[in-house]
This record gives sequence, structure tokens and C-alpha cells, in this order.
Amino acid sequence: LPSKFSILRAAIDDMLQFEQYLEEFNSTLSFRSFLINLIVTAILAMVLRWFYARFGTSISNRRSFAQNFVPLALTTFMIISVIKSSLALSLGLVGALSIVRFRAAIKDPEELTYIFLTIAIGLVTGADKPLFALVAIASILPLIYINSRGRKKPIKRQNEMFLNIQTQEKDLDTITGILTKLLKHVELRRMDQDQESMSLSYVCQVDSLQVLDKVRTELIGLSGQTSVSFVDKPELAT
Repeated sequence: LPSKFSILRAAIDDMLQFEQYLEEFNSTLSFRSFLINLIVTAILAMVLRWFYARFGTSISNRRSFAQNFVPLALTTFMIISVIKSSLALSLGLVGALSIVRFRAAIKDPEELTYIFLTIAIGLVTGADKPLFALVAIASILPLIYINSRGRKKPIKRQNEMFLNIQTQEKDLDTITGILTKLLKHVELRRMDQDQESMSLSYVCQVDSLQVLDKVRTELIGLSGQTSVSFVDKPELAT
């Protein structure tokens, strides 16, 4: 009997603590404020998505990558809205995240910058500071634009193409030598390598289809597992 009484008492204490948490949550954030913050978060994340797809300089598929901004910002907003009034939930979240491993391939520092901006939107609006988020984004994005325009612009060339090579050939000099021998302009933009293969991304200038076919033939001859893809203009790869 004493053990049953202690179990019942513990259950009652848990219910009282949960009711107390609900009261604290309702007192710190009304439904109207929650809805306003949610809308502001979504709008700012969509603005950031458009800005990155339009003015970003990453060579990866920016439009596809930017599709993650809205759900990431909303998820961060919801988590912060719930845990900000409870120390126990905050500690529980830290414990939960400690067993989660993020394996997203972030190879461009610009991508990481925009991810942090997206998370910051969710953090600030989740802390019930939507005006701060609006002012911050309205100030940061123009600065990013001015900074990107202040960089040295590359010389525009005609007949530029984006070339991606996936091969088991590990000698970078051999691959680059083939390209420089047949093409007027060759610029390495990205290189990824593992134990089995190497992926290279170039911006190059191709004068004719005959030259392109020679490049393709010599590159495929390097290895039986070599694949080559061309895009008509570098900006089509974004």
C-alpha cells in the first residue's frame, strides 16, 4: 500500500508540474503573438531564400539548397518558442541533440553563412522579438549584397561552359593538362575526393563542338569509370 500511495503521489506531482508549465507558457507567449511570430519567420525565411538564389555566389545548386531555409527557420522557431520558458526542456533538448549527427555536405562557407542566418531568424522570432529579426535582416542583406558587389568581378568570356568530371583517376595534373591542352581557358572551381574517386568542377571556354568531343574522348579514356557532364553556361548549374 505505501508503494502504491507513493506512485500515485508522484503522478499527481507530475500533473501539477505540467499544469504549472502550461500556465507559464501561456503567460509568456499568447496565441496571437505566436501566430505573428510564425508569419514573420516564414516571410523572412522566404526573403532569405530568394536573396540567396538570386545573389549567392556558390557554384552548387542554390535554388535547391535554399528550399531548406523555410522549414529550418520554422523548426528553430517552434523549438525556441516551447523551451524558452522551461529550463528542464532546454536541458532535455541539449541531451537529445547530443545523439544526433548532422551529415549534410557543407563545402562552401557561403552555404554555412546562410544556414546560420536562417537559424538566427528562428531564434530571434522564437524569443518573441520579431521586430529585431526584421531590422536585422533588413540591415544584413544589403550589407551582404554590397560586399559581394565589392569583390573583384571575373572577366566574362564567350562560349563558357561548366564541366563536371567524376573519375577514378587521382592525378589532378593529368586531368588539368588535358583541359589546358585543348581549351583556351580552364578554371578549377571545386574538387571533392574520397578513397575511390575524385569529382572536379571547372569553368572552361569551348570554341566548337569538335573541341568538346576531343575533351570528352580524352577524359573518358583516363578510366573506365570516368563520367563527364557539360552545361552550356556556368550560371545554369546554380
